[in-house]
Amino acid sequence: MGSTVYTVHLNQRHGTRLMELALETGSELVWATTWEQHANEWIAPRLGLPPLPVIEMAPGENGSRHGEMFKTRHVAEYVGDRPFVWFDDQVYQEDEDYLRARQGLGEFLLVHVPGRVGLTSRHLAAAREWLTLTGFSQGQ
Repeated sequence: MGSTVYTVHLNQRHGTRLMELALETGSELVWATTWEQHANEWIAPRLGLPPLPVIEMAPGENGSRHGEMFKTRHVAEYVGDRPFVWFDDQVYQEDEDYLRARQGLGEFLLVHVPGRVGLTSRHLAAAREWLTLTGFSQGQ
């Protein structure tokens, strides 16, 4: 069996900009990726990020209940009633609908980051504004 090869384009500025966002708003950075712990080994050092908490995914899981991405349920379980911003290249309306219908989940903002474009200043500004408007940066 062959292994899958992925090309990952990284921008070192993203690590600094994400850390600034977290520090300015009092939020926590967490990996929600199928890379799981490998993100801390392979990606974080290249972005200048410290090791971050990882939301564990069920190995081999790829099904959904209502058309949402398989990671969505795991993210919801991890965050609970805490407000959160989720940057991902695979979050869509089905994920939004699933999360809005979930009981006990806090406020959230999903930010779709197209893989061909990557994380932009506009994505970070939207997250910063949302976190500020929800009062997250005041310690909520």
